Amino acid sequence: MTSKTVLVSGASVAGPSAAYWLHRYGYSVTVVEAAPRLRPGGQAVDFRGEQMKLVEAMGLLDDLREHETALREQVQLDPAGKPAFTLPSGFTNGELEVLRGDLARILYEHTKDFTEYVFGDRVTSLAETADGVDVTFRHGAPRRFDLVVGADGVHSGVRTAAFGPEAKFRTDLGYHVAGFTAPNHLRLDHEGLLYNEPGLGAIVASHRDPATVTVGLAFRGDPDGYGRPDLARQKDIVTEVFAGAGWELPQLLTAVADAPDLYFDTVGQIKLDSWSRGRVVLLGDAAWCAGPGGSGTGLAMMGAQVLAGELAAADDHVTAFARYEQRLRKPARVGQRNGAGSGDFLVPATEEKLRKRNRMYRSLAGPIGRRVFEYLGNRAANAVKYREYPQPRAHALP
Repeated sequence: MTSKTVLVSGASVAGPSAAYWLHRYGYSVTVVEAAPRLRPGGQAVDFRGEQMKLVEAMGLLDDLREHETALREQVQLDPAGKPAFTLPSGFTNGELEVLRGDLARILYEHTKDFTEYVFGDRVTSLAETADGVDVTFRHGAPRRFDLVVGADGVHSGVRTAAFGPEAKFRTDLGYHVAGFTAPNHLRLDHEGLLYNEPGLGAIVASHRDPATVTVGLAFRGDPDGYGRPDLARQKDIVTEVFAGAGWELPQLLTAVADAPDLYFDTVGQIKLDSWSRGRVVLLGDAAWCAGPGGSGTGLAMMGAQVLAGELAAADDHVTAFARYEQRLRKPARVGQRNGAGSGDFLVPATEEKLRKRNRMYRSLAGPIGRRVFEYLGNRAANAVKYREYPQPRAHALP
C-alpha cells in the first residue's frame, strides 16, 4: 500500500518525536522548520518516571546518558549572595537531564535517515480538501499531504493558519524569560546557583562543558510591552532590565552581546477547546503549553507516541485525534496547574514574597521535604502512562 503522507511543522523536540513514531507505524513524514538549522544550546530539560520508559522504547537512552548534564543540587542565594536553601537534584533535574539543543540533535540523528527535513521554510496557509490538505510555504512549492501536525511551539504557525490568532488561545503568566551561554567565571562544576531580587531571577548552571554555564533569566513585566522584538532588540531589553542587578549578574550579562544562542520570550499557556480541526492536529506547546515546571518536553514526546499510535490503531483520523486528545487532556491540565505557579517561585514580585518563598523552601530541606519535592517534580511527568500500541499489519515495516 502507499504510505500516508504527514507534514510535521517544527524540528525541535515534538516534531522529530512525531516523525519517529509515525514512521514506526508506516507513515511517510516531512518535517519543515523555520530556522535554517538545528538550534544549539538552550536550557536543560529533564525526564522522569513514565517518560524514562518512553526514551528507552525510542532507543534514545544511551545517547541521552552520554549527554546528560549530571547537575547536582542547586543552591538558592539570598539577596546578599549567601546560601538560603538547597533544591535537591531529583526536584530540579529528574532522573535524566540534557540540554534542549542536545536532545533536538539526538532526535534528528535518530530520524533523519527516514524523514524528509526541510529547514529555512514555514507553513503560510492550509486548505483542506476531501482527501488531503493543500499547504503553501514561504519559500517552497505548494504540496498536498494527508495530514498536518503542528508541533511548532507556543507561537505555532500551523495553529494560526488552522485555528486563528495566537491571542485567542494564550494566557500570559506575567513574566519574561531569557537564556544564553556564558563563560564559567564562577568556576562551577556541575552545580547550579539561583539568585533573586524582587521581580528578577537568575539560574546559572554548569553542565558538560566546564568552560561555560547556561544562564536563565526571568523578570516581571507587561507581556505585551515588547511585542515580538528582533534579536538585537532582545539583547538590548535583557541588558536594560538587568542593568542595576547585583551579585554576579553584571559579569554574566557581558556575554549577552555576542551570545549565539540567546532565547527570549514572554511566558504563557495555550488553551484550546480542541487540538484538531479536520486533518490538522496540534502537539506539544502548540496545543497545551504549560510554562516552566509543566513537564512540557516529556509530555510533548509522550503525546507524539500517543498521536502516532492512535492514528495507526484507528480507521480514520477523526477517531484517532479524538482518542489522542482524550488521553492527553488530563496530563496537559496537570502540567498547566504546575506551570501556573512558576512565576511565584522563579520571580517573586516583592521583597516580602521573596522572603516568604525562601522561608517555605528552607522548611522543606529535610527528608520529608525531599519527598515533597520529588512528588511535585513527578506529578506532571507521570500524569500519562507509557503504553505500547500494537503495530497494524498494514503498516508493518521491513
